[in-house]
Amino acid sequence: MEQVNGDTLAAARKVVAVHINYPSRAAQRGRTPAQPSYFLKPSSSLAVNGGAVERPAGCELLGYEGEIALVIGKAARRVSLEDAWSHVAAVTASNDLGVYDLRWADKGSNLRSKGGDGFTPVGPALIPADAVDPSRLSIRTWHNGELVQDDTTEDLLFPFARLVADLSQLLTLEEGDIILTGTPAGASVARPGDVLEVEVSTLDGGLTTGRLVTTVEEGATPFADFGAGPKVDDLQREEAYGSREAAGLPALAPALSPELKAKLESVATATLSSQLRKRGMDNVSIDGLQATRPDRKVVGLARTLRYVPNREDLFKTHGGGFNAQKRAIDSVNDGEVLVMEARGEKGTGTVGDILALRAQVRGAAAIITDGGVRDYTAVAGLEMPTYFANPHPAVLGRRHVPWDTDITIACGGATVQPGDIIVADSDGILVIPPAIAEDLAEDCIRQEQEEAFIFEMVQQGNSVDGLYPMNAAWQARYREWKAGTADPEAGHPND
Repeated sequence: MEQVNGDTLAAARKVVAVHINYPSRAAQRGRTPAQPSYFLKPSSSLAVNGGAVERPAGCELLGYEGEIALVIGKAARRVSLEDAWSHVAAVTASNDLGVYDLRWADKGSNLRSKGGDGFTPVGPALIPADAVDPSRLSIRTWHNGELVQDDTTEDLLFPFARLVADLSQLLTLEEGDIILTGTPAGASVARPGDVLEVEVSTLDGGLTTGRLVTTVEEGATPFADFGAGPKVDDLQREEAYGSREAAGLPALAPALSPELKAKLESVATATLSSQLRKRGMDNVSIDGLQATRPDRKVVGLARTLRYVPNREDLFKTHGGGFNAQKRAIDSVNDGEVLVMEARGEKGTGTVGDILALRAQVRGAAAIITDGGVRDYTAVAGLEMPTYFANPHPAVLGRRHVPWDTDITIACGGATVQPGDIIVADSDGILVIPPAIAEDLAEDCIRQEQEEAFIFEMVQQGNSVDGLYPMNAAWQARYREWKAGTADPEAGHPND
């Protein structure tokens, strides 16, 4: 096979890179784009196999990202999806390097953070595009000999042909141009002295680029004082390493800590509703749904999915493949609740047995939809509860187009934002803003303690007059009861 050399690099007038394209990376980042987005890297960032890349002086976070690079073989302008792949000459391995220390100054363009000399090594060999199935490629990355990235192109958010066709709508892709197609989960940070290797191959192992090798060196020339210099914080460290744990940072307190979750589980939704109303929040219940497991109490953080009314041309572009519905299901995390906006449209299913099972396997606490459910018997047989309007056998395309994920939606008459706390039991479903959840839970616990006392007093034959709600005399009696000093046989405090 042809090797990447200086002529290959000289032919590239531009390098276009895709932000997020692998489901594993989307799940790691916590966001799944509905459409591809791009940034440019200068052709001067290109380098061949076996070279060294400099971590600029004063920088801490040189990130690496193993990627599959497409080399354009003939000019492409306004090409169709069907014709797009014919404009690709070859695929090869690449490493999309960048310094997170400079993102603060130009995060939108990534010019300084991603555009440094040698920040885009490619090679070593070119695999002819007409010899491969673009959906059957493997991408692997090694960091000092340890395999850290290992993924395939089988379930990309945006297949390669779509990237070529999409870019060609606005700009001409010229012969020799390079498209970096995204990185899977596992990208991290390299230090001076580290060795990085990236390899692209067909899934059957028949064709391979060989390993693209790059060594990291420490830069010796400091930044001048007239430009944006390196600056990092813990957020940049977390994003560069892929997680706070990998970056050696302490874990953040979750919006729904185990302690808060236990408190919310201990109180009824009726009590929560009462306390929410006291705070002036009357529009936080998701109404009109039934549950497959009404015996279960659900407390979890919301993830969201929105369906729009079916329109045939839009369903053609958004309904197939790894669409928003599948992206939402495949990125829901342990203990989260996937809430779907179906506009109360009951004339089709919004989730079926396979996707519900996938959500359960990923650890979802529940699925909530104000639309229909397909394969009802199978969905109802799962351990994970599903809340829904009614069973219906039809598929999405009858009434819905899966449109977007992790945005503010409406479901069952309530507004739901990603990160809201969902509490559901046999009485109903509530949406709780995280900022008030701790105080709300404490007030609910106090209310239920008071109601336990009132229930006991009524059971003893006391009138509810002055007891429910409690007047001053009953409140004094309640304090004694709570402290364990009240006479269990005492009657009304005014007797």
